[in-house]
Amino acid sequence: MTIDELRTRIREFLAANDPATTERLEFLRARYDAGLAWVYFPEGHGGLGLPHGWQPEVDQLFEQAGAPDNNPAANVIGLGMAGPTILACGTEEQKKRFLRPLWTGEEIWCQLFSEPGAGSDLANVSTRAVRDGHEWVVNGQKVWTSSAHLAQFAILLARTDPNVPKHRGMSYFLVDMTQPGVEVRPLRQITGEAEFNEVFITDARVPDEQRLGAEGDGWRIANTTLNTERVAIGGRASARESGLIGVVTDTWRANQERRTPDLHDRLLRLWVDAEVARLTGLRLRQKLAQGQPGPEGSAMKLSFARIAQQLSGLEVELLGEDGLRYSDWTMVRPERVDMNARDAGYRYLRAKGNSIEGGTSEILRNIVSERILGLPAEPRTDKDRPWKEVAR
Repeated sequence: MTIDELRTRIREFLAANDPATTERLEFLRARYDAGLAWVYFPEGHGGLGLPHGWQPEVDQLFEQAGAPDNNPAANVIGLGMAGPTILACGTEEQKKRFLRPLWTGEEIWCQLFSEPGAGSDLANVSTRAVRDGHEWVVNGQKVWTSSAHLAQFAILLARTDPNVPKHRGMSYFLVDMTQPGVEVRPLRQITGEAEFNEVFITDARVPDEQRLGAEGDGWRIANTTLNTERVAIGGRASARESGLIGVVTDTWRANQERRTPDLHDRLLRLWVDAEVARLTGLRLRQKLAQGQPGPEGSAMKLSFARIAQQLSGLEVELLGEDGLRYSDWTMVRPERVDMNARDAGYRYLRAKGNSIEGGTSEILRNIVSERILGLPAEPRTDKDRPWKEVAR
């Protein structure tokens, strides 16, 4: 299919499904079934197997026609992490069950990975899943869980075999967040919001058909998720107009009296860095569309954290005393995170989390050095010991 043929297909779809008269959810479901949701996914799963780079034009054509979107900002984990992982590692039954309501926004997702004792060392998770017939009984605690207070489902990494080394004894599950055994508590952060949560799991049950991949294969599948996540996060600051670089460039234009050669030089250098990140992201997202997420996503996310923090700091400097004002410290549990919706102070504080969420910058440097540059690995004394014997 050529890009012109794709445009024709979109026009024909819009003619048959008028956004002005079609109910929102009905429209989104029809768009998914027509392969015009994420067009780079395979046919039958919301796509047409086309290049990832065509997706922005598809979304733009629907937006220009006044079509409803699937509220992507409210389901970042689902669209950016759970969906691609289910596509890459799930059975046909799992893809048919979960991908459509995930894309339409009928089911919001969150990510149950990090724990109080297993953050940077994710392979050290202690949340247990014990087989009970055709179900798994899960007990444990997760932390820093974005959107857990809104989610109907979660991707969960849990330990299913404590008798083998930590990387081999985990399995990956798709968990119903609405069941009685799941308790979500807010975690207030430096911005004043409670964007993150801690999640307590007590005798929660997961049907075995909601285990993704083989038993004990959780670490490999979790890396698929993490590589996908880092590419998704890494593209946020580099979008020319909607990203942070666009916001700071507008601030530069509006504050001529505070311009200096040094600030100008910093802005241009960051613009170049953001543009390099944007182009790198195009290539990496195409690999993701082909089911080939790799460690390069760690470098992408590492660059994003640095660029976002430097850009937000530059914006505060450009605004002078106005940059020190903060709009609202009220504790809220937001439905979405929009860096551009609030002021420079919010962006400055929120960007501090960019070097922690989605993998700390320290861990990502290890991944880049070992898996991309081929440098010697750091010593790991617990690599071959059974998890139950490792000090925690």
